[in-house]
Amino acid sequence: MKNTIQTKPKLGTGIYTLPDIALILGIPYPKVVRWVNSFWNDRFGSRYGQSYTWTVDLTKAVNFPTLIELFTFYQLSNAGVSTRELLKAHEILSVQYNTQYPFATKKILESLRTEGKKVLFEQKDGSIYTVDLTKQFKLNFIREFYINLDFGTDSLAARFWPNGKDKSVVCDPHHQFGQPTIEGTNIQSETLYKMYLAEEPVEFIADLYELPVIQVENAIEFHKTAA
Repeated sequence: MKNTIQTKPKLGTGIYTLPDIALILGIPYPKVVRWVNSFWNDRFGSRYGQSYTWTVDLTKAVNFPTLIELFTFYQLSNAGVSTRELLKAHEILSVQYNTQYPFATKKILESLRTEGKKVLFEQKDGSIYTVDLTKQFKLNFIREFYINLDFGTDSLAARFWPNGKDKSVVCDPHHQFGQPTIEGTNIQSETLYKMYLAEEPVEFIADLYELPVIQVENAIEFHKTAA
C-alpha cells in the first residue's frame, strides 16, 4: 500500500463537503460517505498515492474533479453498471490516460457508454469495447453522461450545471469555491432560496439582486429538487 499525500484545497478547484455533494448531485448522503471513504480515499487513494479529501468543519471535502467523478459514477451506477465494473473501469482508464480523474476527463467521458452491467468505451472507428478490451460491440446511440459539463484546456471538467445548461444554476470552482451560483455572477443560489423560504416575493428577490425573475425561479427549482 502506498503512502498517501493529503489533498489540500487550492484556489479555483472548488470545495465540496460531503453534504454539499449529496445536495448538488442528488446522491443519498450515506452513499456519498461510503463511496468517498471506501473508493476514492481507500481504494484509489492507496493506488495513486494521494488522498482525495481534506477536512472542513469536522467533515471531509473534495475538489471539483472529484465531484464530477462522483456524478459520473452515480450516473453509470443508475444505468445498471455494477460497482465492481465501475472500479475496474476507473483504474484501467486512469492508467491508459495517465490521470487521477478519469471520470472527469473530456476524452474519456465523450467515449464512455454502458450496456447492462458493463462499462463500454468507443474507439475512433466506431467500434465499442468493454474497458478491458475483452469483447467488441457495435452499438448505435447510448446516452451521453457529460452533457451538463464544460471542460477546461486541460480536458478536465471545469463547470457543471446540475439542472441542465438551460437553467441558470452552475457550479464553477472560480466562483464561491464552486458552490451553486447564478451563471455569470457570484450570487449563491442558496441565498435566493432562503429569501424565498422567508416568504419574500420572487419579483422582489429578482429586483434586489438585479436578476431576471427566471433566474431566481431556477434557483428555487434547484433547491426544491435537491431538498
